Amino acid sequence: MGRKAVDVVLLPEETMMNRAIEANAELVKKLGCKIVLNKQNCLPHISLAMGTINETDIGNIGKILKAVAKENFLGDFKIVGVHVETNAVGQQVSAFIVEKTDRIQSLHERIMNGLAPYLSSDVDRTMMYPSGEIAESTLLWIRNYREKSSFQNFSPHITIGYGQMQNRVPQIEFAATKLALCHLGNHCTCREILVSIELKR
Repeated sequence: MGRKAVDVVLLPEETMMNRAIEANAELVKKLGCKIVLNKQNCLPHISLAMGTINETDIGNIGKILKAVAKENFLGDFKIVGVHVETNAVGQQVSAFIVEKTDRIQSLHERIMNGLAPYLSSDVDRTMMYPSGEIAESTLLWIRNYREKSSFQNFSPHITIGYGQMQNRVPQIEFAATKLALCHLGNHCTCREILVSIELKR
C-alpha cells in the first residue's frame, strides 16, 4: 500500500453543485479552463484539510471524520462573492468565497488537529490521482497547505477554475450534504471519494 494525496472536504447540496458547474462551464467556454467540474470525478467542494496519507490509515481517518461530523452542527453556508487569486506559477484562479463563520473555522481546526498524526506535507506525483499531467503548482499547493492555507490563514471557498470570473455573484445560501475524504488530482481537484459521511441538517 502506498501514499495518497488527499483533501478533506465539504460537498455542497445539488443546487450549489449546479451553480459551481455552470460558472466553471463559462470559464471553460471562454478560456479552455483546465478544470472541468462535474458530479462524477471532479467535484465542487470546500477544502478543510489537505496533505498526504498512508492508504492503510484511511479507516482510522474515516472514524475521526465521522466523530467530528457527529459533534459539529454546521447549519447553512453563504457565498458572499468571488475571489481571483494568482497561484505560484502566475495563473489566475477564480473561486466563490464562502462566508467564514465560527462554525466552519472550528470544523477546519478540529479536522486539522485530529488528522495531524496522519497528514504529511511531503508529496510527489505518484501520490496523485492518475489523471495525466500533474502541474508543479498542484504539488506546491499541497506542500504549503498547512503553512499558508490553514488555521489563521484558512479561507473557505469553492474553486471554480482558471481565469477571471465576473464579481457579480448574488449572496447564495446552501447546505453541505457530505463530509468526505477525496483523492486529489491535478489542480487539487477532488477526483475520487475515499470516505463519505452524510451530514444531518
